[in-house]
Amino acid sequence: MTAKAPYSADHLIILDRDGVINRDSDAYVKSLAEFIPYPGAIAATARLTQAGYTVAIATNQSGIARGYFDADTLKQMHAHLSALVENAGGKLSSIAYCPHGPDDGCDCRKPLPGLIYQLQRSLGLPTLTGSWMVGDSLRDLQAGEAAGCRPALVRTGKGKSTEARRQYADDTPVFDDLAAFADWLLG
Repeated sequence: MTAKAPYSADHLIILDRDGVINRDSDAYVKSLAEFIPYPGAIAATARLTQAGYTVAIATNQSGIARGYFDADTLKQMHAHLSALVENAGGKLSSIAYCPHGPDDGCDCRKPLPGLIYQLQRSLGLPTLTGSWMVGDSLRDLQAGEAAGCRPALVRTGKGKSTEARRQYADDTPVFDDLAAFADWLLG
């Protein structure tokens, strides 16, 4: 039996944050008090890591560029999220975020794949083929596909309206929430 590398693309699951793990808001999630995980999302993340998957997050956070919150507030939210996952027996291996606004001309704002490539570099992966990108919006799916990930859509957050528009690939699996995705993948 050969030892498995610490990270491999076929065991990488990249999650969008707002709308997948926690409730999204058109007014932005601006504080720790507004960061409210969906029922089952933290446990699902823990189950995925317990099953040997590497779980990372790629999230647009243009509220920083818009002046709604600062990087320290975002760091607090992410530390809280990481602690919740760890307390449930799991681990977030990396979190990449885009602090830019839609007109800033960056390469990291989804639907561009820059955040996913940041995760790839931070985890030392030679390829992303076989990894998953789980999101609630078309831009999440597009970013994942552009980087070679398999897309999966959840109906939480903006997912139901994304599903209704049907602008994504026909073979994209759709799940009620992150827990249903985990059930399917681990089932």
